[in-house]
Amino acid sequence: MSGAAHRSIWQRRLVDPVVAQLRQGITPDRIALTLALATVLGVFPILGATTFLCALAAIWLRLNQPVMQLANYLLTPLHVALLLPFYRAGETLFGQAHVPIFSVGELLARFQTDPLQFVVDYGRVALYGICVWALLAPFAAALLYLTLRPALRQLARRVKAA
Repeated sequence: MSGAAHRSIWQRRLVDPVVAQLRQGITPDRIALTLALATVLGVFPILGATTFLCALAAIWLRLNQPVMQLANYLLTPLHVALLLPFYRAGETLFGQAHVPIFSVGELLARFQTDPLQFVVDYGRVALYGICVWALLAPFAAALLYLTLRPALRQLARRVKAA
């Protein structure tokens, strides 16, 4: 097998596009900002919202849209894994009882009993999760940016030397 066949999915799907951007003249700092924001926006606790949020951020800040969306999509498993922790932390933060999320039978029963209350209850849970995310997001973005920037600067030097 060739060397290309042994490369990991992360190498092919994330590192290679980043290296391509560096070769096109995108600065390591811009790529670090793109990846940091994509990571934070990619775990926003509402399913289906991350693509839109990443697109808006990339347009507004003139960041690389393909890298932003690629990182967002690669983070889907983390996004799904963090939904419940965001929701539960929000319920705890606001002193609210936990509502059932994974019991389909209980979800259906609650909806059939009072559809409007169902929407209110789960809308609140979503808002609580968003509040927790909003509290953590700036710190996470800053930490990721400050961590990624030196690594990307070093990668840029290696790409330039090659």
